[in-house]
Amino acid sequence: MAIFGWSVLFLVFVDELLAIAAAATWGEYQAGAWFAVLVALLTTLGWYLFASPKARFGGRLARPVGKVIVFTLASVGLWVSGHHDLGIAYFVFSVVINATAQLPSISALVTDY
Repeated sequence: MAIFGWSVLFLVFVDELLAIAAAATWGEYQAGAWFAVLVALLTTLGWYLFASPKARFGGRLARPVGKVIVFTLASVGLWVSGHHDLGIAYFVFSVVINATAQLPSISALVTDY
């Protein structure tokens, strides 16, 4: 079960990286490369402050809300950029992988370290 748990946690990390890439995709669509970099940095900063496991302003409410905001905006950004199928697929992937990561046996792996 530990291999499955660590695989899920790895996919959660991939999901976070994909959120940054999706935000950059939207930024490039809106105003070019400079805006893509800016939006990617702002997404990373928001994640770091509110949604990461050791977020400075994360809490029992702020962390899940921060995750929902980041993943939803990333999905909407893909949709708005014309990547409709990718936006839907990304949203479904985010929901499934983050819900799976909440299973007690998987979330216990994080608290052990």
